[in-house]
Formats: sequence, C-alpha cells, structure tokens
Amino acid sequence: MPVSYCSSVDIESYVSTPTLIQLTNDEGGDVINDNVTQEAIIYASTLIDGYLRGRYTLPLDTQFPLLKILCIDISVYRLYSRRMRDEMPEVIENAYKNAIQTLRDIQKGILSLQAENDLLETSGFNPQEYKTNKDLIDRLFNRRKLSEY
Repeated sequence: MPVSYCSSVDIESYVSTPTLIQLTNDEGGDVINDNVTQEAIIYASTLIDGYLRGRYTLPLDTQFPLLKILCIDISVYRLYSRRMRDEMPEVIENAYKNAIQTLRDIQKGILSLQAENDLLETSGFNPQEYKTNKDLIDRLFNRRKLSEY
C-alpha cells in the first residue's frame, strides 16, 4: 500500500463537509463515506509515486508540504469526477491540471523536493568556495562573436 500524502481530514478541510458527503455517499445519507475518500487518496498518492519514481527513493522519509497540496488537489478532482464528470467546476479542474504539471516538473528535475540547504549539504558544493580563473575577457562567445551570427 502506498504512503498517503494527505488524510481525510485534509480533504474535509479543503472542501466543505456537506460537499464531501454529496461526493462520497452513494446511499443518500448524511455521513462521509470514508472508503470512497480513502480510495481517492490512494489513487492520488499512487499517481504521485509514479511521477516521483526514478527521481527519488520511495517511500520518502520526509514529508513535503507540496506533495500534501498536490495529493489534496488530485484527490478532490477524483471525488468530483465520480459525480460531476461533465459539469466539473473550473477551479477543481484547473487545480488538477496544475498539480499534474507540477508533478511533471518534479519528474523532469525542474522542481526539487529538497530544500536548498539540503541540496548543498548532500552535493558537497559550497558556492563560497567556488573559484575560477575566467573573467569577461576570456568568454568564448562574447558579444562581438555572437553579433557575427
């Protein structure tokens, strides 16, 4: 079972309780169907893992707020798609599309889940220690050279 990046409480705080009841309860009752909510969270978490696999070692040992937000957006979209596939609210659809694009950016390495300080410590690179013997005159493609093209 994949690690869940958000909880039912997170989903309930994002959408109102009456809306969540409408999206999850198939029997017309007045309670949230936790099984349906958990299915949406599992779907979203598995999808997130699919994008992270190969770039990060799974399961992640640290929780990242960005992944929680993405999981909420994808889970809510999944819940809405059960009821309103043809009448999806634009806000929900845009949040889902943005979440998928963010996951693609993470997958490509455009975005990183690591904090900048963590990155510097793990790579051994310290910008204060970086030295070069090159200056503006040594540039291979200076302005004059580039203007020839």
